[in-house]
Amino acid sequence: MNILAKLNTLLSPVLPVETGVFSGVPPDEYLVLTPLTDKFALFGDNYPLIEVSEVRISLFSKGNYLRRKRQITALLLGAEFTITDRRYVGYEADTGYHHYAIDVATSMMLDPSLPDGEFN
Repeated sequence: MNILAKLNTLLSPVLPVETGVFSGVPPDEYLVLTPLTDKFALFGDNYPLIEVSEVRISLFSKGNYLRRKRQITALLLGAEFTITDRRYVGYEADTGYHHYAIDVATSMMLDPSLPDGEFN
């Protein structure tokens, strides 16, 4: 399962989640997932052995975002995601939303003997 699918499964019971942009009329709180990187982190014999994928989780809230930030952080750490950054992006006066970003990463070992390279 890729990082976007894992995050959707983990976070959709908490808040509405979409990838890229939120379609339709957004609720008072929602999440948007933005893929950031897919990179190879370790090589052996010129073959990638570890793939690291990183995604930004953008929390949009019209109220106090601090409780949701703590809740999402606890869920992510409990699911063994690596949190690489957390930051307040700002208040969007035109929409009335506070925007808070949490960047997460996962790594996967690759197997050069398999056609798709992924360990099963």
